[in-house]
Amino acid sequence: MHWVTYATDTGDRAGVIGEDRIHPVAPGVSLIELIGRGAEELRAAGEEALASRARAVPLAEARLRAPIPRPPSVRDCLCFLDHMRNCRQAAGRPRTLEDAWYEIPAFYFACPSTVVGPYDDVTIPPGSAWFDFELEIAAVIGPGGRDLTPEQAERHIIGYTIYNDWSARDLQMREAPLGIGQAKGKDGATTLGPFLVTPDELEPYCRDGRLALRVEATVNGRTVGTGRTDAMDWSFGEVVSYASRGVDLLPGDVFGSGTVPGCCLVEHLSLAEPAAFPGWLRDGDVVELTVEGLGGTRQSVRASAAPYRLEPRHNPDRRPARPRVNRAPSKLPYTRGLHEVGAGVWAWLLPDGGYGWSNAGLVAGQGASLLVDTLFDLPLTAEMLHAMRVVTGRHPLTHAVITHSNGDHTHGNQLLGERVRVVAAEATCAEMRHEMPPEMLAAAQVVDMGPVTPYFRERFGAFDFGGIRLRLPDLTYDGELTLDVGGREVRVTNLGPAHTGADSVVHVPDAGVLFAGDLLFVGCTPIVWSGPIANWIAACDAMLATGAETIVPGHGPVTDPDGIRAVRGYLAHVVEQADAAHARGLSFAEAVQAVDLGEYAGWLDSERIVVNLHRRYRELDPAGTPELGQLTLMAMMAERALS
Repeated sequence: MHWVTYATDTGDRAGVIGEDRIHPVAPGVSLIELIGRGAEELRAAGEEALASRARAVPLAEARLRAPIPRPPSVRDCLCFLDHMRNCRQAAGRPRTLEDAWYEIPAFYFACPSTVVGPYDDVTIPPGSAWFDFELEIAAVIGPGGRDLTPEQAERHIIGYTIYNDWSARDLQMREAPLGIGQAKGKDGATTLGPFLVTPDELEPYCRDGRLALRVEATVNGRTVGTGRTDAMDWSFGEVVSYASRGVDLLPGDVFGSGTVPGCCLVEHLSLAEPAAFPGWLRDGDVVELTVEGLGGTRQSVRASAAPYRLEPRHNPDRRPARPRVNRAPSKLPYTRGLHEVGAGVWAWLLPDGGYGWSNAGLVAGQGASLLVDTLFDLPLTAEMLHAMRVVTGRHPLTHAVITHSNGDHTHGNQLLGERVRVVAAEATCAEMRHEMPPEMLAAAQVVDMGPVTPYFRERFGAFDFGGIRLRLPDLTYDGELTLDVGGREVRVTNLGPAHTGADSVVHVPDAGVLFAGDLLFVGCTPIVWSGPIANWIAACDAMLATGAETIVPGHGPVTDPDGIRAVRGYLAHVVEQADAAHARGLSFAEAVQAVDLGEYAGWLDSERIVVNLHRRYRELDPAGTPELGQLTLMAMMAERALS
C-alpha cells in the first residue's frame, strides 16, 4: 500500500492511495499511530479506508506533507561507502576509508522539526553558499524494538520513502574540525515522501534480499546522477540493528540510507578543476528526485536572509594577524565610502585594497549616470548602490562598465536594474563565462588547506559568496568605445591583456579623471594573471598619455600620474629580477627565493611576486617553465606570506 499524510483545512489527515485518489482514515488518526499497531493492522486500516464511502481526495489536488511529518527521530546512515569515497576525492583527499567504516554502520541524527513534504519549497540555510541535495531512500520503523538482530530489524520496518538530505556543504566543512558530528550544515531541511510504501509493494524489486530501485536526480531538468539502491554496503537491517543496541526504537523513527553514489552535487566537485563544477543550488533551482517504486519529489530552492552575525571568541593560541596598512600617498582620505573626485564624478573606496577590497566609480551626466564596476559580494554592492542614491536618484544609472572579469569587480552585477546596460570588452565577457563559479570562493573560508589555511581565511573570510548569479555584459566592444552619459563623453578603452585577458579603463575627459580598474594597484602589489608584462607596461604609458590628473585605481587610494609610474616601476623591476635570475640559470622556484623586492617590499600582498615571476618565466622559457594552475600559485603565495 501507498500511504500519505495530506493537509486539510482542519489539520493533517492520513490516507491510503487507490486509483490516484486518497482514501482517508478516520479523522484524528495519524499515520504514525497506525504504523505503531503493526503491519497487519495497518493493512486492515487501509482496506477499510478503501472500502469506505468517505469522500476520496484526488491525489493531484492534495497538498502532501511528509508521510511522517514529525518523526520521533531521524537517523541518516552512511550505507553507500562509494559516496564517502567520492566525497573525499572531491575534497582533495585520498579515497581510502578508515577501517571503522567497514566495521560500523555509521549514522548521525538529523533534525525532526525541519522535515518537509515532497513538493514544499526549501530555503537555503542562512549564511550558506554551498547548498546541496542528496538522493536517499528511508526505512520507517513500525512497532518499536530494542536489541534487534538484523533479521528482526527488517521485520520492524513498516515502509519506505524517498529521503532528501539537504546539506549546506560550506557550513558542514566549517563545523567538521569540531569533531562532534553534524550541526548547522545538516539541519536546514529533510524531505520525506511522497508516499510511505509498505514492503509487500516492493517485493518485485528485491534482489538477494535488498531493494534494487533505480534512482535519478535532476536540477532544472538536467540529470546530476543516477544509480541503484542495491549498491548499499550496509543493509537497513544491519543499521537498524546497530541503532537498537541498548535503545528503544519508536514507531515512526526514520532511517536514511545515505546518498546513492553520484546523486548529489558535492561528488561532482573537483578542487583541481573548480571552474568545471556546475555550481551549488541557488534561489529558483528546481530539484527532482525519482525512485522506482517510491515515486518522486519536486522542490524549488529559495534564498534566505543573512544570518545574525556572532562575534568570534578570543583565541589565545592563534597568532595575531599582521597589521595591514596601505601606506601609499593619497589625493583624498582613504576611507570606506563615496568620495567626489571631480565635477560629477565619484569614487567608491574600500580600504585596504587587498584581495576583494576593490574600488568602483560613478559618473553623472544630465538625467543619467554610469557605474564603473560592482563589488565582490552582494552585501558590499548593495551598500554601495544605496549610498550612491544621493546621485542616482536624480540621475538614474543607464550604463555600467565592467573593467575586467575578476569577481571583485563583477559579482554585484545582478543588483543592477534591468534598464542598466552592462558594458565590457568582448574578451572580458568571454572570461566571465569561464570564471570559477562565485560560490566556489567560499572554499577559502571552509576547506582545510593545511598550513596555508590561515592565509586564505584572513584574505577571504570577510566576504559573503552566497546568492551570486553572474550577470554577463549586455554590450561588448573591441578596442575603444565612446559613451554618451547624459550629454557627457565617457571613453572606454581596452588596454589588455595584462592583469586579465582584457583590462578596460574609463576616462572622463571633462573632469580629468581616469578609472584604471586593475591595471592600477596603489600601495598594494599588482598581480599578472594574464600578461604579457610588456603589455601592462605599455598600458601604463597609455594611461599617462590620457593626461588625467586624478586616477582611481582598482585597488588602493586615489592617486595621480605618479601612482601609475610607481606601478610601471614595479613591473619593470619584476622583469629585471626575473631576467637576471633566468640568465643565472635559476629555476622559477629558485628565483622566487632569490628575488629582491627592494623598495616594493613594503607594498601589501608582496607575495604576489610568485605569480609575477611565474608569468615572466613563462614568457622567457615556456618549454622549461611548467604552467601552474591558479590554486597552485595561490598556495605558493600563501606559503611565502606565512614564512
